[in-house]
Amino acid sequence: MEKDFLKTGTTTVGLLGKDFVVIAADKRATAGNLIVDKNTEKVIQINDTMGLTIAGSVSDLQLIIKYLKAELKLKELRTRRVPTVKEAANLLSGINYNNIRKYSTIVGVCHFLFAGNDSTGSHLYDLFPDGSITEITEKSGFISSGSGSVFAYGVLEDSWKKDMNEKDAIELALRSINAALQRDTASGQGADVMVVDKNGARMVAHKIVNTNLQ
Repeated sequence: MEKDFLKTGTTTVGLLGKDFVVIAADKRATAGNLIVDKNTEKVIQINDTMGLTIAGSVSDLQLIIKYLKAELKLKELRTRRVPTVKEAANLLSGINYNNIRKYSTIVGVCHFLFAGNDSTGSHLYDLFPDGSITEITEKSGFISSGSGSVFAYGVLEDSWKKDMNEKDAIELALRSINAALQRDTASGQGADVMVVDKNGARMVAHKIVNTNLQ
């Protein structure tokens, strides 16, 4: 017997700048056609040097983030050093892999854009719900996920440039999210933006955006 599942939606973006990464997401949480929350935090700081965006099943996302923070802290205590961005991204990828294979039926789907900075520089990873992991390099430059990503990609494809400065990169992230807010009913209310660079991970923008769909 075929089962019905609530579909989730959102818009998240990540892009590379000159020695930094910008990640951003909208603020609407939905369950099917219902808007559950209009002020959801989808850009989350993991530690002083790492942050991520979330898309998918809220309960799974919340638990996975708790596991990730705890495991990274334990690893730091055991090794007496802060885990690298690649180590943290691989850990999250493994958690995602195990999560989606727990049961024979469909479980919560979790998609992350993971950003961090370490001694090798600033990095951006796309962690797909099946557990696969892809580093976003200068060749591609940016990534978007969620139901509104098709609209965000149009802006990113047109405007992203290699070695963008921070101001322009933040503006581009906001414009790409706004494009999705105008057309995707599962995305809305505004956007949060985080910059990750040698100075750490920090929130730099919180915008409330009015759309005809709110």
